[in-house]
Amino acid sequence: MRNGVRASVLTLAWPRDMNTNGMDAHLPPSLSPEDGWVELDMAGPRNTQGSYVSGEPDGQRLRVRYYRRPADGALVGKVWFGPGALGPPGHAHGGSMAAVLDEAMGLAAWVAGHRVVAARLEMDFKNMMPLGTVATMEVTIVRVEGRKVHMAGALRSVDGTVFAQSRGLFIQLSAQRVEQLRDIWKGSRSG
Repeated sequence: MRNGVRASVLTLAWPRDMNTNGMDAHLPPSLSPEDGWVELDMAGPRNTQGSYVSGEPDGQRLRVRYYRRPADGALVGKVWFGPGALGPPGHAHGGSMAAVLDEAMGLAAWVAGHRVVAARLEMDFKNMMPLGTVATMEVTIVRVEGRKVHMAGALRSVDGTVFAQSRGLFIQLSAQRVEQLRDIWKGSRSG
């Protein structure tokens, strides 16, 4: 007891294999495209190297590959949720799913020619995602109203189970701000 206040510490522990579902974190997942998907050109400022979400292609948190689906113009991709994405025991953290959909929605807008940043994200978590899952993402532009770009996205299992759905409002940047960001990007590439 200190200053009349009883202090206590609660320690939560569970077996190590409960955190990772016994998965071997060193096995590289297959992030190959589905039929009809085309590799996304990630040259220039769209390059996600260094990105919190997709910047570590061999990392233990997330591994992401983006594609285009020419049939409907959607940005699609595959994401592996590794042991570094741990939330509830054996499952991916909801924040990791939100971060993936945030990046994907923003990227889809940029690929379509809208230079945007996120203003609002809404997430609906439908099912817990086991660690080690390779999820399929799909993101589309819902509508454009002036500078506002409304987006929608989802993460699904191979059998179609929805893990999370998102909606986002993204705001188009001024040409001056886009140039400032390009200069920052170029400076980070030369250092």
